[in-house]
Amino acid sequence: MIRFCLALAALFLGAGAPLGAQDGPLARLNPDTSAITAARGELRIRLSLSQGVPFRVFTLDAPERFVIDFQQVDWAGTLGPELVQTDLVRSARVGGVRPGWSRMVLDLAGPFALVHAVVNTGAGDGSAELMLTLVHTSPEAFAEGAGSPPPQPGWDMPPAADTPARDPRGKDAPLVVVLDPGHGGIDPGADAGAALEKDLMLSVAQDLRKALLRAGRVEVVMTREDDSFVPLERRVGIARAARADLFLSLHADSLAEGGARGATIYMLGENATDAASAALAERHNRADMLAGIDLSGIDDEVAGVLMDLARTETQPRTELMARALVVGLKEAGMPVNSRPLRRAGFSVLKSSDVPSILLEVGFLSSRHDLDNLNDPAWRAEMAQAIADAITAWSIADAANSRLLRQ
Repeated sequence: MIRFCLALAALFLGAGAPLGAQDGPLARLNPDTSAITAARGELRIRLSLSQGVPFRVFTLDAPERFVIDFQQVDWAGTLGPELVQTDLVRSARVGGVRPGWSRMVLDLAGPFALVHAVVNTGAGDGSAELMLTLVHTSPEAFAEGAGSPPPQPGWDMPPAADTPARDPRGKDAPLVVVLDPGHGGIDPGADAGAALEKDLMLSVAQDLRKALLRAGRVEVVMTREDDSFVPLERRVGIARAARADLFLSLHADSLAEGGARGATIYMLGENATDAASAALAERHNRADMLAGIDLSGIDDEVAGVLMDLARTETQPRTELMARALVVGLKEAGMPVNSRPLRRAGFSVLKSSDVPSILLEVGFLSSRHDLDNLNDPAWRAEMAQAIADAITAWSIADAANSRLLRQ
């Protein structure tokens, strides 16, 4: 078996289709005639598309995953699990992975190798059906062939280090706030019916950006502005490159245990405040893995959680921001958790040189929070309350900075 499961040589379903980002999806998935099944020990993937598009496949180990990249597929509302009809696949996810490109990630129940691939084209309508067959292989053979495919122009996300750094700012420069709408693209986050965390948090971030810009003397940078996937390391890299004064990651998770409700503010901590916080951080930190990112070549400090709280300047500024959020949200009459200040090992908060906060705006597992988050007027009101808290923090932070200089 050639490394990367042949990568199908970036096989083209549609001959002559150009590589590169497109203005919109090229093909639509028909979920009614698509399925992931098994027969006689073989794993079979059948994907019905409205037209042919370029694609590639590869595998990732620890855990075993099978990844298919496309240019570009509209997944027609499916999140992936609906396609799985066999226990040889633990779960499936589909969605955008970068502008112009889509991805399917299958969590395999064991080591499988690609042995057959065929494309059937429809007569006259341009449709295409991709059929992939995988069979059991040894763990050693799977591990040997697993890994990110070789670099290919147009296919790969640039590394976080390629984000251009801003010039140093003067003392009268505007406050730079990096807003990080959680999840995105192939990573939907939590869901409650038709409500997806990634969509709701993008809406909140857009409202918050408007509120901050109205306040004046604030520059807002977004880690994503559409339904695209952004790796955790890139989110942190964007904040560093922007020389951010504040990094705020927005989420609305789902926690069945304990009936969590109301806004909750998280700071980085080596020891989680409670078991629920630890579980929440673990789920967040697995985002890159779930999206089919190869972490095998990244050291533990990057792939895991950086627990460096030694920056004596950043930590108290972060704690001041957390307290400002609690006070600001309560004064605005917004729902706040009974224990609003917590710590956990969120990878996205690992930038020790930028005050970083993760705000759970609410929990989709709470009917009350879900109703609020589905209400555009409530989201705008919450965004304004957050903006006011950031403004209050920036004033106090500047005053503290002057005292430190003295």
